[in-house]
Amino acid sequence: MSSFKIQGGKALKGEIIPQGAKNEALQIIAATLLTAEPVTIHKIPNIRDVNKLIELIGDLGAVVEKLDSESYRFTAKDLDVSFLESEEFKQKAASLRGSIMILGPLLARYGKAKIPRPGGDKIGRRRLDTHFLGFEKLGAKFNYSSKDSFYSIDATNLAGCYIHLDEASVTGTANIIMAAVLAKGKTTIYHAACEPYIQQLCKMLNRMGANISGIGSNLITIEGVESLGGTDHTLLPDMIEVGSFIGLAAMTQSEITIKNAGVEHLGLIPDVFRRLGIKLELRGDDIYIPSQKHYEIETFIDGSIMTVADAPWPGFTPDLLSIVLVTAIQAKGTVLIHQKMFESRLFFVDKLIDMGAQIILCDPHRATVIGLDRKQQLKGIKMSSPDIRAGVSLLIAALSAEGESVISNVEQIDRGYQYIDERLNQLGASIHRLEQ
Repeated sequence: MSSFKIQGGKALKGEIIPQGAKNEALQIIAATLLTAEPVTIHKIPNIRDVNKLIELIGDLGAVVEKLDSESYRFTAKDLDVSFLESEEFKQKAASLRGSIMILGPLLARYGKAKIPRPGGDKIGRRRLDTHFLGFEKLGAKFNYSSKDSFYSIDATNLAGCYIHLDEASVTGTANIIMAAVLAKGKTTIYHAACEPYIQQLCKMLNRMGANISGIGSNLITIEGVESLGGTDHTLLPDMIEVGSFIGLAAMTQSEITIKNAGVEHLGLIPDVFRRLGIKLELRGDDIYIPSQKHYEIETFIDGSIMTVADAPWPGFTPDLLSIVLVTAIQAKGTVLIHQKMFESRLFFVDKLIDMGAQIILCDPHRATVIGLDRKQQLKGIKMSSPDIRAGVSLLIAALSAEGESVISNVEQIDRGYQYIDERLNQLGASIHRLEQ
């Protein structure tokens, strides 16, 4: 297990390029299983969750070629679906939440699949119902064995249909789209997720020969085709990294330029940070954040306390609420953070309170942050990273704090942020990785 030793209180300066989007990568890599032809993907981040999925794709029999540090070619010509019965598959798939994404492609192409209950962050209940209800509507039959925690799905006769999703699940929408592209007939998905990553997946599938319309809306129509071909695809910049760097700059009074930030795909993200009082300039596809000693949280027009809440796209992404919360610690004013989608994501605030933050945890979904306005610094402590986003939030707090902090279990951070210690050290941070 690795730890970060951080010497806080240093202002950073310079340029940083966000990695390719993790959440898009998991969908796009799974989609390479839909065709026997080569698919080349660029800007793949070197992070644990993505690397585990690439390894799993290779174990299934796909030929995986690493072309350079960020580009791979996948050729899933001859897959060995019997690997799904192995103990090795059970162990690997159970440790990776993203393993659920291989179901849609395997059902579409081979008519069957198995998967153990996936792992991932312990951030609350994360239902798989949307995936399976969608597959069932398409004609799949599934069985869950409580004895070995395996889901088995039979989809020998997938046929297009009308599907009204019970929730706008991003991974559920992606999985159903990938199952439907090779199903017979027309599939209509209403209440579909429409995140930029779903749009990217649909555009890639269309280049491969799929027939998908309604891209960017919550009503997606898919006309099934016989087969798909190969293509090249470049991942978007990771919007969660972009938001993390904005928060980091504000908390540490740093002057940072985020290069190639994918500004047109960020939605509300720049505006939410502006509501915290953070100055930022959009310069083409770059974001410039000047050094700020003070930033003041806005109130609503009637003078009531600002609330920042998550919502399905085009609302504010839940993956950045932890970053907004920690950034508000040194603002002037008060903000209510409302994490609607996951009931355990705010529990890390006890560490921030130990560092000197003024936060009231109202319930599992809501926390009120009373900004310190730089009147006192946070102090360094020892803590542990509970999940990817909370881990980076604690890292931001530690970089702004007085003295030394130690964050253990940084493998959680490594799951979502590539070389984060090295990249921030290049801007002037003091982060030392300790291997135990």
